[in-house]
Amino acid sequence: MHTALSRLAAGTLTSVSLTEELLTRAERAGDLGAYVTLDADRALAEAAAADRGPARGPLHGLPIAVKDNIHVAGLPNTAACEVLAGFVPDRDAQAITRLRAAGAIVLGKTNMHELALGATTTGGPYGPARNPADPTRFAGGSSGGTATAVAAGLAPAGLGTDTGGSVRVPAALTGIAGLRPTRGRYPAGGVTPLSWTRDTIGPMAPTVADLVLLDSVLAADHDPAEAPDPREILLAVPEHHFTEPLHPRTAEVWEHSLDVLRTAGVRLVPVQLPEVETAEERAGFPITLYEAARQLPQYLGKATGHTDPAKLLDRITDRHVQATMADVVFPRAVTERAYEAALRVRDRVLVDGYRRIFRITGAHAVLFPTTPLPAGRIDTDTERVRLDGALRPSFPTYIRNTGPGSMAALPGLTVPVWSAGPGLPVGVALDAPWNTDRQLLGIGLLVEKLLEAGA
Repeated sequence: MHTALSRLAAGTLTSVSLTEELLTRAERAGDLGAYVTLDADRALAEAAAADRGPARGPLHGLPIAVKDNIHVAGLPNTAACEVLAGFVPDRDAQAITRLRAAGAIVLGKTNMHELALGATTTGGPYGPARNPADPTRFAGGSSGGTATAVAAGLAPAGLGTDTGGSVRVPAALTGIAGLRPTRGRYPAGGVTPLSWTRDTIGPMAPTVADLVLLDSVLAADHDPAEAPDPREILLAVPEHHFTEPLHPRTAEVWEHSLDVLRTAGVRLVPVQLPEVETAEERAGFPITLYEAARQLPQYLGKATGHTDPAKLLDRITDRHVQATMADVVFPRAVTERAYEAALRVRDRVLVDGYRRIFRITGAHAVLFPTTPLPAGRIDTDTERVRLDGALRPSFPTYIRNTGPGSMAALPGLTVPVWSAGPGLPVGVALDAPWNTDRQLLGIGLLVEKLLEAGA
């Protein structure tokens, strides 16, 4: 993205020429399933206005992709669900307002896992978001379309949303960078809801340096984020759950990454986070589904004009999403008592556990493989995937490592690793203490630089 921005700023590339090029690429790469809607006419008109006028901000004239659960005025907001195909918001989400004020242009809305209830982006009405590294494999989810668009060069950057890993998982699987900010750092209005305690918008881009700029706009935070001296950084490396088991490709990249960082002088200390193996089952899913049941049906009813949104169930395409909505969300199957118990698990196990790790070790962040395995095949791995010789459910397997930090509301970052030889993309992730997002991005810059140099 900095290349496009620097060329725009230098006058060697116009916003119109960039927008035209991206639209052409997107049309030619339609089989990748990145976009649900392209807003070509408006994007070109705004690009022409950007070329004529003075710079509006740090993103002046830059086209971006937006996940199709983030409201953009005048464009359908389907959340990859046929039920919402006719819903056209009349105002931008607050995050989009900030990006536009900085000069950004919305190129289009991207594919996603239906209603954001999954980690593959394969079963919805708009087909799968395919992985540019291997189109027979999925891009991950739920922000799979934005990941595909950025990784395939169909957008310089984009927005996703992250509840349990929905930005970081597809970013890692497609070889780009993705940030989940501290919950509440970005404005939250104008997004198809799931969990009020876990949902957040997050930027996705080719590099961490791109995320630094996007974060400064989205958070209105212009504090410097610079790569520190590696000898000043201490990273906690969790054992057991986060690294056992790993796919051979992921294990190879992970060990290579540790060697590179250690050789550069980064201090690595092993840690254990207790009871994390059952945290998603005991806390993550109950919290998310309890909160989804109290806002998603209301949102669907208001967006579609149906007084009984439960009657829309047969129009949900993904059978697992349909089952979740029918069996858990609409009947409010997670009770108040179960929800309160899940909140206690979150606070006593995860929040206290991470707080203890940061306090005792002095670590600046926790480092781990973003996902336990690379992207799976669309035809065989969307429901169950083989890991360490066993078939496992795909959804909890892919969010295994990103879920704990998101439940604790930590800021999380995934950095692509291209330095361990050919193969499917793999990411390494960093979770940092609350409200240390700019420091986290600085560490991400360092990790990205070291891993690139260690190729």
